[in-house]
Amino acid sequence: MEVVYRCCCGIDVHKKIIVACLNQGGEQCLREFGTTTSEIKSLANWLTESGCEMIAMESTGVFWKPLYNLFELMDLDAMVVNAAHMKALPGRKTDVKDAEWIADLLRHGLLKASYIPNREQRELREITRYRKSLTEERCRETNRLQKILEGANIKLDSVVKDINGKSARKLLEKIVEDDVPTSEEEVSKMVHGRMRSKLGQLVTAIEGITTPLQRKLLAQVIDHIDDLTRRIADLDKLVQDYMGEYEAAIAALCDIPGIARRSAEVILAEIGLDMSRFPSAAHLCSWAGVCPGNCQSAGRQKHGKTTKGNKPLKTILTQCAKSARSVKWSYFSAQYQRIAARRGKNRATLAVAHSMLIAIYHMLKNSTPFRDLGSDYYDSFNRDRKIHGYLKRLKALGWEPDALPGSA
Repeated sequence: MEVVYRCCCGIDVHKKIIVACLNQGGEQCLREFGTTTSEIKSLANWLTESGCEMIAMESTGVFWKPLYNLFELMDLDAMVVNAAHMKALPGRKTDVKDAEWIADLLRHGLLKASYIPNREQRELREITRYRKSLTEERCRETNRLQKILEGANIKLDSVVKDINGKSARKLLEKIVEDDVPTSEEEVSKMVHGRMRSKLGQLVTAIEGITTPLQRKLLAQVIDHIDDLTRRIADLDKLVQDYMGEYEAAIAALCDIPGIARRSAEVILAEIGLDMSRFPSAAHLCSWAGVCPGNCQSAGRQKHGKTTKGNKPLKTILTQCAKSARSVKWSYFSAQYQRIAARRGKNRATLAVAHSMLIAIYHMLKNSTPFRDLGSDYYDSFNRDRKIHGYLKRLKALGWEPDALPGSA
């Protein structure tokens, strides 16, 4: 096989040890290092003195990040590779064997580097992903709150739309204080807006049986929800301050049906602004995991499952696609309805997410605004064929042309 790198290094990364195999002209030199900063610097100095051209390591949890950050600071070329793409042959499995195998594959150019963004974007990703985790935790706490209320036979969530709203929160505070209002007049002083039309339902809904322990538990859960809400608001401000250069792109993405500011922030944090790193929109969709898999055998193309891809990006695109399908005037709604009738809701949702990411790619690459094709896009071609098909179906149902209303 052709030799691509004369001097390269394969690294097997773990939590406490690093096994490095330096391959120089076919000769291997093995060394073991610790994972502290000083040990990683020693590894980097050894590779620099040896004239290493390229370094490869597995994407093992988060253990590869300290190495990659230091290599980046010391101008060493390194690649992070999906562990599933370089499984060793069956046989003895040791850290040394793994490092030797990685170095051998790298030397002959048989490894495919994963996309690793720059340091600034990696930090931005950490903020948005942490905010997502806190939002999910708040949802879990809200479900826990509703579960406690159900145990006390309080049906507040069956009447109010948001259990964490201002009116609902005032009623919950009264429940925690064991001072539940029993008349519509008392409830009317704590609710506002449209809630005033449900005074009778609210009085009935908050009538339950709570024990002192349940009330203390309610207070703890409510306090946790408030704390999470405060932290999420702080992260929103942090993201907004950090994404100053992304404002124009965020505004452009918000023009797409189904995408709001927070969704746009997450999408840009995952893919960045520079689309030159992706050769085409198809490469970006494959990396995100929103395109069909490639499964071909015996000359026949079979249905392939989507790849795992970038999970945070795939998740937010799916959520945006579900929102876009409700915008009746948009192309995405027409696309969803067309595919869902034939292949089901899940495939239709993923197809809409696929189309949205393609649009985002071209908007960022060419700096062009979003232009919706409209809900009548699929009616703009093959019109005669479609009219003939609809008339054929009407006649099959017993309709006659002379049966039109108002005809003689």
